[in-house]
Amino acid sequence: MRRHEEELAAEIVSNRQSFTYNIMIEYLSLKKITEMHAEEISSAMQQVINSGWFLQGESIRQFEKNYSNYIGTRHCVTCGNGLDALSLILRAYKELGKLKDGDEIIVPANTYIATILAITDNNLTPVLVEPDIRTLEIDDRLIETAITPRTGAIMLVHLYGRCAYTEHIGAICQQHNLKLIEDNAQAHGCKFGNHRTGSLGDAAAHSFYPGKNLGALGDAGAVTTDDSTLAKVIHSLANYGSARKYEFSYKGRNSRMDEIQAAVLNVKLSYLDADNSRRKEIAHIYQAKTANHRITIPHTPNRDNVYHIFPILCQEREKLQQYLNANGVQTMIHYPIPPHRQQAYKEWNDRSLPVTEQIHEQELSIPCNQALENEEIEKIICLLNQFR
Repeated sequence: MRRHEEELAAEIVSNRQSFTYNIMIEYLSLKKITEMHAEEISSAMQQVINSGWFLQGESIRQFEKNYSNYIGTRHCVTCGNGLDALSLILRAYKELGKLKDGDEIIVPANTYIATILAITDNNLTPVLVEPDIRTLEIDDRLIETAITPRTGAIMLVHLYGRCAYTEHIGAICQQHNLKLIEDNAQAHGCKFGNHRTGSLGDAAAHSFYPGKNLGALGDAGAVTTDDSTLAKVIHSLANYGSARKYEFSYKGRNSRMDEIQAAVLNVKLSYLDADNSRRKEIAHIYQAKTANHRITIPHTPNRDNVYHIFPILCQEREKLQQYLNANGVQTMIHYPIPPHRQQAYKEWNDRSLPVTEQIHEQELSIPCNQALENEEIEKIICLLNQFR
């Protein structure tokens, strides 16, 4: 009997060890990230509930103040999500006569579809410019050749969390009198010199989708700008077109962040720089220890990066993804189909954008966030180096 018990105990231990080894390393555990500040988040949410005020209240005012101070702009206008933030900027410029139907907006060809949707939603024309394969950001050497008399703005996307701004882009905007609009959905806290992304252009859109570096517990977005007139128009447009109750200056929309999301973001904003530092630490370990000629890690040390996404390139992406998944590592693809190959933009389907297509065919995102443990990072590196 005693021998049977010993064998059973040994089997339980063995099963536990096997289970521990085979636990999936999640690409991003929102549960773990939320739990890091669960007490403060719960308290902040409870305060909103107790107040009985759920829209356009004190939490919104406090977040707009806190976030504009953090980004380094005079104004922050909250809204429903990142796509709305982009669209509201363009719509406001049209209302102010700065843009008109048919004007062209230069945009990176490898961006997420939301950037382009905001342009076409406003009856403007996207002009797709290839990225630089070394940085995965828009190639600033190609921008001037894309400018025509109809060009009204450059929509700069800080993709993957990496600063896409260059002094050359700034000079192009000045020389050609173009608006510079930042899509800062993936780069909260990133910098160019002493200035944060979101303060480098004329206006910037921010998404606080739960998976972002600064993520809410639902959809939320914001616009930052130094332009007081623009901020006022955006605020009205997002509130049915109204600046004063029951008076409507524009044919607006309903796009508002709620008090719960603002309260959560107020808590998480105070930890953003520390969270980004941890992401950078993990990314630097990946860069230093990954050594496999089958895998390319885009790395530009002269650009700040808050590593919302850690992309690697591999010609055998599907094989690598299956291999990592089989060994307990969850990955994602950002993004499998480029905008010009989407059915939504079928008029572009015959275009050839080889750099964009290479990125979309080879990109694989591996876990890189503040909830990762050191042993998980080491396991991922070990698996990458053993891939054949």
